[in-house]
Amino acid sequence: MRELKTLLLFGLMTAFGCGGSSNNNGGTVQFTASGEVFALAGYDFPRAAGSNNPVFVDGWQIVFDELLVTFDNITLAENPDKSSNQALTDQVVAQVTGPWAVDLHKGGPLPGKGGGNEQALWVATVSNQNKNGNKPFDEKRYAFSFDIVRATLSAQRLNFDATNNADYATMVTNGWTVFYSGTATFRGTGCTTQPASTNYPFGLPPMGPVGTTVKFKFGFASPTSYINCQNPDNSGAPLAGELHQRGVQIKNNRTTIAQATLHTGQPFWESFNRDSLPHFDQLASRAQNVAGTYIVTLNDVISDQYTGLTDAQNRALPWRICDPTYHPIDSAPTMHFDDTGLPQPNPSYAAFMTYNQSTQGHLNADGLCAVQRHY
Repeated sequence: MRELKTLLLFGLMTAFGCGGSSNNNGGTVQFTASGEVFALAGYDFPRAAGSNNPVFVDGWQIVFDELLVTFDNITLAENPDKSSNQALTDQVVAQVTGPWAVDLHKGGPLPGKGGGNEQALWVATVSNQNKNGNKPFDEKRYAFSFDIVRATLSAQRLNFDATNNADYATMVTNGWTVFYSGTATFRGTGCTTQPASTNYPFGLPPMGPVGTTVKFKFGFASPTSYINCQNPDNSGAPLAGELHQRGVQIKNNRTTIAQATLHTGQPFWESFNRDSLPHFDQLASRAQNVAGTYIVTLNDVISDQYTGLTDAQNRALPWRICDPTYHPIDSAPTMHFDDTGLPQPNPSYAAFMTYNQSTQGHLNADGLCAVQRHY
């Protein structure tokens, strides 16, 4: 029933051109949102035979219950190729504002840009140059940008249920922009450690044995603008040093899809390098036993330092290696992460996670955007 209602809404809003008046046969841009297939199905462990999907290298399977996000300020501007500084464009010609609150774990009725079983949810349609006399779009590329903003009571809640509404109220209270809720289950077998001689109690809860579960609830207060995104759908040559040509290509009498894609694994990465590897031991080791259930939040890792990670008993945390293809970033005996690229190092692991999370917004699967943080 929820998907039927969404489809009907999608059809009505497409017909009436939400975001502007009639565009005289010009093109339109439909803004959709997706957390890729991983927001729907999570991260398996071990990796399925023949798959190249990312896994948590320390043996954890991750399943999401919710992935709540607030989007706003969908913007099209002139001259996406203006400068080697990707954040620079010419004047804004169209904008549609929400904000809109979405649970990306629920997916939607539209096919996602990553292919396979990915799903996307329609958010809004931009139908003309509403900042420039409501003229039709020209048949060319425009710079495309969007924001992720703090939760607000004024947000349109697109696919929420009672649980979403309750957690969103908490997001509003705390000024959060993105909320992760889910379960990590330890599935690693045949794991090794660095150093090999460690006597760390990996076999005891919350770190093990196989089947041990840890609930996670992460609220990120990281309002961010994703500006002048590169677009894998474009066929033209990118600017030097970039992976894809920038912007969305408008074509007369056609609809162009601009999907805001959130890479859900990035808060768990060990560095800021593209396609870094995710871990969960550093979080499981800090989980609190609440009435028999282990739960970890960002508050549990505020005092932990990513330069030398420790558990809730302040014991140094060795590396655990459950994916045989993984090698730690160096030979140090204590698990730690690489902050190369962090402009103002903050030793708090919660801050490290938040900075990585704030880079998770992309266009059409993996188009990189200029990232402008507002926190």
